[in-house]
Amino acid sequence: MTSNVPVLETARLLLRPPLAEDLEGFAALMADPESARFIGGVQPRTMAWRNLCVMAGAWSLQGFAMFSVLEKATGAWVGRVGPWKPEGWPGTELGWALLRAHWGKGYATEAAEAAMDWAFEHLGWTDVIHCIVPENLASQEVARRLGSRLRGPGQLPPPLDSVRVDLWGQSRDAWRARRA
Repeated sequence: MTSNVPVLETARLLLRPPLAEDLEGFAALMADPESARFIGGVQPRTMAWRNLCVMAGAWSLQGFAMFSVLEKATGAWVGRVGPWKPEGWPGTELGWALLRAHWGKGYATEAAEAAMDWAFEHLGWTDVIHCIVPENLASQEVARRLGSRLRGPGQLPPPLDSVRVDLWGQSRDAWRARRA
């Protein structure tokens, strides 16, 4: 990691680009049927490795991707949260996925707030979306806590084009006004 790679800090969390040592967390996330339910479903460790490499590669190619989120008190890998914009995506997304053991602690909202501040300030984004499957009520609640609103149905690019998603989101101006 070079010194220009961002590390974000919140009261309880550290957010940093993924490292090879995060494979255990990525694999656990994708092995759990509940944690993986709305992010592609259960996948073997080999696919978790590929997902980790995709995130690391996006950092290299785009200068951003989801952060690995670590609990400051324990150093435990909590999940992945952050900006995401693959080819053909319906907008500049800020997403989250946490290990089930860390649900209900407010970590998704806490990490997403730090990542949204960073995306708006350092990436110059003027808008952010969250692609949320309609059945994912927990993520809808995180979006609401962030101040995002339901914008309507969205369309993901192939091979995800058959997945029904709703787009939630807000503008940078709305975010800044809410944070002021």
